Amino acid sequence: MKFTVNGKDHEVEVEDDMPLLWVLRDELGITGPKYGCGIAQCGACTVHVDGVSVRSCQLAASDVDGEITTIEGLGGPGALHAVQAAWVDHQVAQCGYCQSGQIMQAASFLDLNPDPTDAQIDAAMSGNLCRCGTYPRIREAVKTAANRLKAS
Repeated sequence: MKFTVNGKDHEVEVEDDMPLLWVLRDELGITGPKYGCGIAQCGACTVHVDGVSVRSCQLAASDVDGEITTIEGLGGPGALHAVQAAWVDHQVAQCGYCQSGQIMQAASFLDLNPDPTDAQIDAAMSGNLCRCGTYPRIREAVKTAANRLKAS
């Protein structure tokens, strides 16, 4: 199978039903997406396929149709994406395990809704669980990122 991940082409020999998460982590060595629950309920494995957030633990490799972006490819070379920078500014991460999925979900959400309300942020981020409970900081970081993206 052929994949484009973070702008680079890859070819791997895997079973059609292998989850994209395992292709990324085990075959390509891309470890930003995390295994959390394996049933697409926690969001730790979130990546983008053509800019849309997907749960890579439940997406079969053969069903991928589009360019894949992981947390490693979200910002430009040597630069942070506005969401990543806002995460740093608000010190969102506590244990950090869920944060790559949180950031990928937020970035995709802000592409669709550049001026969200608190309720919209909470709804969009509700599928990404944070064991440490940093939800208020996540909401503030998403709002900060939205403002930065509008200003750029």
